[in-house]
Amino acid sequence: MKTLSLLFFSFFIFNCEAQLKTNDAIPLQEDAKNYSLETVADGINNPWGMAFLPDGSLLVTEKSGILFHITKGIKTEVKNVPAVYNRGQGGLMDIVLHPNYSTNGWIYITYASTEGEGEGGNTQLIRAKLENESLTQIESLYKCEPNTTRGQHFGSRMVFDNEGYLYFSAGERGNHFVNPQDISRDNGKIYRLNDDGSIPTDNPFVGQANAKEAIYSYGHRNPQGLVKNPVTGKIWEHEHGPQGGDEINIIKKGANYGWPVVTYGIDYNNSIISNEQQKPGIENPIYYWVSSIAPSGMTFVSGDKYPNWKGHLLVGSLKFQYLELVKLDGDKIIGRQKIATDIGRLRNVTQGPDGFIYMGVEGKGILKIIPN
Repeated sequence: MKTLSLLFFSFFIFNCEAQLKTNDAIPLQEDAKNYSLETVADGINNPWGMAFLPDGSLLVTEKSGILFHITKGIKTEVKNVPAVYNRGQGGLMDIVLHPNYSTNGWIYITYASTEGEGEGGNTQLIRAKLENESLTQIESLYKCEPNTTRGQHFGSRMVFDNEGYLYFSAGERGNHFVNPQDISRDNGKIYRLNDDGSIPTDNPFVGQANAKEAIYSYGHRNPQGLVKNPVTGKIWEHEHGPQGGDEINIIKKGANYGWPVVTYGIDYNNSIISNEQQKPGIENPIYYWVSSIAPSGMTFVSGDKYPNWKGHLLVGSLKFQYLELVKLDGDKIIGRQKIATDIGRLRNVTQGPDGFIYMGVEGKGILKIIPN
């Protein structure tokens, strides 16, 4: 029996190594350090989401439940922010503006909320307006249920596509053998809504019995990156794997991204979650990291501020505390390079309307990358 176990383990490792060859062939280049860093705002312990207003000021969510409005380096706490369930990885999370914010004033926020059934909390999406440094006209658009006291995998990121649909992510809340593969349940999903919270009639599971009709894709673990490719309009996502197997995916309508049926990682106690890395009917990631970098935040670089980065992807690493430049050829990853090495746990990254890259770093605040 012991011999069989060793043979099985060796077979598993061999197969993992075979699957990893494509990704292992892309070396991580060292930091070129052809830039400097400028502190935009300090004293923000866990800056999760960032959204620039038309006047150039910045809204930043702090996980503990504070929404900061930053104008020329001065932080103001926005009032009337809903109470958050600040537990583990949950709290006040992402923030985005409506594409027509200048005319309608809508701001969208995701956070861990205790509303709904069950003890604990789960991911909620609201929209509101900012008036006199206070949130007003707050509307709840979606609440994942049921609540749970588990502290992991709330997600959550948001993005609008070119047609004005709003996508948001909710992690599987640590219940990975139940939630991600079941479309009758919330969590482990990417959702798509109209801007008022109603469900688009062409969502993939509309009219299907016992399905959550807001679901757009499923089989996700904990997506903390969600952005629109400015060239193709496709929605890109990254998510945390366990030990190994962080993924970059392009989100497709009704697609299953596999967790935990397939994975490139193993569990934290070194046990095997799945013997399969690929399976018919399940979308393969366009890239995966082994070992995990713990990705959080993601943005495409456009404009001419950073000529060598233009057209490529930036991803924050919580685990290794750097910003990773993921070099692209279309939808294919062809290179990787460190930026801002040892900066700290990098929670978010975005490109501002001024063309500069801004990073949210835990324990430091908001920093801007100034090219030399």
